[in-house]
Parts: sequence; C-alpha cells; structure tokens
Amino acid sequence: MAVTAPLPSPRDEIQRAETAGSGGRPTGPWLWLVPFVLTAAVTSFGLTDSLLGRDELVTWDMVNRGTGRILATLRHVDAVHGTYYLLMHAWVGLFGDSTVSLRLPSLLAVAGTASVVALLGGRLFGSRAGLTAGTLFSLLPAVSRYGQEARSYAWVMLAVALATLLLLRALDAPRSPWRWAAYALALPGVGLLHLIALSVVPAHVLLIAAHARRDRSLWWKPALALLPAAACLTPLVLLGRSQAQRQLYWVPKPDGWALISVWQDVFASALTAGALITLAVLARSPRRTPLLVCAVWALVPPVVVWLNSHGDVSYFRQVYLLFTLPAWTLLAGAGLTAVCRSWKAAAAVLVALAVLTLPDQARMRQPFEHDAPVPLDYAAAADVVRLHHQPGDAVVYDRESTWKLDGGVQYYLPRGLRMRDVFLSKAPGAIDQLYTLDCPAPARCLKGEQRVWLLTQGNDPDPLTAINQGQADALRAQYRTSWSRPVTGMTVTLLVRGATEQPPGSRGPAR
Repeated sequence: MAVTAPLPSPRDEIQRAETAGSGGRPTGPWLWLVPFVLTAAVTSFGLTDSLLGRDELVTWDMVNRGTGRILATLRHVDAVHGTYYLLMHAWVGLFGDSTVSLRLPSLLAVAGTASVVALLGGRLFGSRAGLTAGTLFSLLPAVSRYGQEARSYAWVMLAVALATLLLLRALDAPRSPWRWAAYALALPGVGLLHLIALSVVPAHVLLIAAHARRDRSLWWKPALALLPAAACLTPLVLLGRSQAQRQLYWVPKPDGWALISVWQDVFASALTAGALITLAVLARSPRRTPLLVCAVWALVPPVVVWLNSHGDVSYFRQVYLLFTLPAWTLLAGAGLTAVCRSWKAAAAVLVALAVLTLPDQARMRQPFEHDAPVPLDYAAAADVVRLHHQPGDAVVYDRESTWKLDGGVQYYLPRGLRMRDVFLSKAPGAIDQLYTLDCPAPARCLKGEQRVWLLTQGNDPDPLTAINQGQADALRAQYRTSWSRPVTGMTVTLLVRGATEQPPGSRGPAR
C-alpha cells in the first residue's frame, strides 16, 4: 500500500541539525539572492570586452531571420539549438542585437543557476553549504566565459539545475500533481535546449529510487512524468542524429586521457578544477543519497558522452558538459562547509580562491577569447573599411580559410554601410542554411565597381591567395592592389581599377 501521510523530509533533518549548530541563524531570501547578485556582478564585468565569436555570429545570423526561416533552417542544420534560437529571436525583437543584448540572456541564466545551486545545496546539505556552493559557482571562470557568450550553454546549466530542484520539490510532496507536472515540463526543456544534457537523468533516477523505498507510488509517478519528455523529444533526437555527422565531423574521437583532462577545459581553469574537485572529495553529509546524486550528476554524463563518441560521430566537447558544474559546486560547497566550521574560515577560503583565479578570469575577457586559438579582429577590419569607404564600393570575403569572417565584419560595420558582396550568389538565410552559396562563374559576377574591398584571414603578402582560385583570377584580370592593412589575424586590402591609389597616411586601427 502506498504511504499516504507526508514523510519527514531529509532536508528538514539536515537543516535542523545545522540550525542547532549555528545559533539558529536564519537564511530567508539571502540563500538564493546573494549568489544571484554576486554571479551577475562578476559576469557583467567586461561583458563586451571580447569580440563576438564564430558561434555567436551564427546566433546573430539565425535570430535575425523570420520565425518561418528559422524553422526551415532547423530541418537542415542545428536542430539541437532550435529552441534557443527561437527564444533569442523573440528577445532580439524586443531589445535589439547589440553585443550586450545578445549576451545578457546568458548572463541572467548563469545568475539564475547560481540561485538554484544555492537552493539545491540548502535542501541537500544545509543552508551554509548551499550558500557556499552558490558563491563557488559565481567564482568559476567557466561561468564568466559562457555567461558572456550568446549561445545556449548557460541556459542548459539553468535548465538542468532547475529540473533537479523541481524533482526534489515533487519528492517532498509526492501526492501533489502540480509538482510532478512542473518536473514533467522541466525535463523536456532540458532536452530542447541540448539533448546531451539529458544524461543527467541517471542522477534523477537515483534520487527517485532512494525515495521510492519508502513510498511505492514513486515507482510509477516519475514514469508518467517522463512520458511527455519522451514524446516531445523523440522527433528532435531523430532529426539531431541525422545532422550530427555534418556538424560534428571535425570533433576527434576521445582517448582515455581526454576523459581525465577534460575537466580543466570544463572549468576553464586547471587551478579551479583542482581546487573544486579536491573540495568535492571532502564533502560530507548525514545521508549518502545527496552525495551519490551529485556524484552521479558530475561523473556519469562525461562517461556516457565519451562512450557514445566512439561510433560514427564524436560528441566529446567540453561545452556539452558544462551542465555538470552545478553538481561539482554542490559537492565542493559541502566539502568546504565540512572542513571550515566557521563562516570566517569558509569566507577566507572563498576570497583566496577568487584571488587565485583572477588570471583565468582576466583571460576569459581577452578580446579574442571567443575565437581562440584563431584570433580574428573583425572590429578593427570593419574600422579600416568604415574610415576609407566610398559610395559604390563592393566587397569580397575570404570564405575559404575560415568560417563567418564575413558575418564578423558585417556585424561591426555600421548598419547603414552596405556594400555588394561580389561573389555571393545566395545568403545563408535565403537558402535555409548556415553557409553561403557563391557565384559559380566569378568573372560574370563582377559588375564594374571601381573599388573592391578584400577581407582575408592571415597576413599573406598576396591576400588573393587566400580566396578561391577562380575568384582570385577574376579579380586579378580587372583590378590591382592599391594598399593592404594587416590587423590581428586578418588583412584588409583595397583593390581598384586602373591607376593604383595612394595608401592612407596613418596605419589606422589595429588590435
């Protein structure tokens, strides 16, 4: 027979023990508010210091398409990011596509994740451990890095943490259909933001099994909650799998060392990874279940992804494992609380960790961090064009050496400065793809413009060698190089008909 009376919550037992040992110190809204404010403050510092990276430029391209075009594109490519694109499309429609606007949702997501981590820690290990965990989360260099990126990964962290919190609330009151409904909606949300994040489910199953020993109804209620997730996500799984080879062909299959070394990339800092893993090992709790759940959340997804990366497609990228960071900070918060019995000692450790990670935090805000290790200064190249542009100028972009060079320069050019893209046949948005379709007969695409800007990757003395051979031959037949300007990772070249122009007197902006 199912248990009908409310069961005492392990969370209540933990917090009663903690309150007795802390002088009855109340928590209130400070438990979630302090981590939220701290994470938002840390992440907002230098929010626009880094140029948009290639993946962010894809976001910018996608969200500026109409809803119908976005959906049509998702049938061909990037379906696993579709929910994020649609949400960002609505956001950009309200707030524009400035760098701040594009990155602000990710900032809010990591700040929200810090709050949820603190609430989870309060339920699993007590309010002191929860507040410590939320604070640790705010200090992670990876949180700053991906809280300042216009991609879905910050939202995936929030979705996983929130789904786990909603599951705990449902287990607190297993007879409440509303709480189970909330969890049943949250779990598909995780998959819609990123399918790989569903590898957190084993941790949820373990949590349910621990409670089901006392309440037999928990053997079937979660199953009902999982049915909507399965029904909703099955088409996306099939579509995403059909696109995986095309999108992830470049990801190498991981060896055994990759499974160990990935953590310094997940944390975006070897020092931070070592410190938090050490604190996690020191975690203690009156009950084993919280420790096991967080350990499974932290360790099982990387193993699952690693095992599934030895088939036709490798999925083993550190950004796909960022959703394990809340679990690591929960364990580290519990470990730091177990080692430091007083708030002052714990605060001293947190301050020391914050100071030690300052170099990594600074690195996260370098101008080209989002395109490392191949820096391209789109903004400086755009400044050169802006300063010397004349009406009627055309442009040629290097699409052979790199991806999204054209989008990067276009983003940083003034919106009113428009130039004909000489060899562009169809833009990605017109063919529901992420890539352009170039003119098949380059010589026929020249329209007699007097000046053509050539933007290429690298600093080769002859920039024409960087582009398609047919395009280079067509340009050489009608144009000559007037002058070239190197910027970081790129060269800006002015091609003119007839007599060569004199180069400008100053070297102009370069980074």
